[in-house]
Amino acid sequence: MTELSRIWRETEYRYNLIGFKCKNCGNSYFPPRDICPTCHRESIGKMEKVKFSGNGEVLSYTIVHDAPPSFKRQVPYVLALIKLVEGPVITAQIVDCAPEDVDIGTKVHTVFRKIRQDGESGIIEYGYKFVIDS
Repeated sequence: MTELSRIWRETEYRYNLIGFKCKNCGNSYFPPRDICPTCHRESIGKMEKVKFSGNGEVLSYTIVHDAPPSFKRQVPYVLALIKLVEGPVITAQIVDCAPEDVDIGTKVHTVFRKIRQDGESGIIEYGYKFVIDS
């Protein structure tokens, strides 16, 4: 169990918004992928790892009122489609605000937060969420 925990903690994708940018067409993607869905074969060997800034804006959102058990303490919460300034659109939770504070076009940025905990004394999973720019 300890080895598995260490591997999980040391995975750089857990703590950063890392994707890939195609050196052939310039499009960026998240999550990371080996082949550009635009260029296909022409992109093989031309995908460059890039750490995104974490800045973006809300394209669409929903307010979750009924969540899985590990998220029950957080309801209601906002789940949004966020377009990063680098181009990719990702799905993420917006935290530290009232649901009515979020709207399409709201500027946001990433923060590192607790995602969930496996039971009362289990492993805590961390990752990215978003907050509204002040």
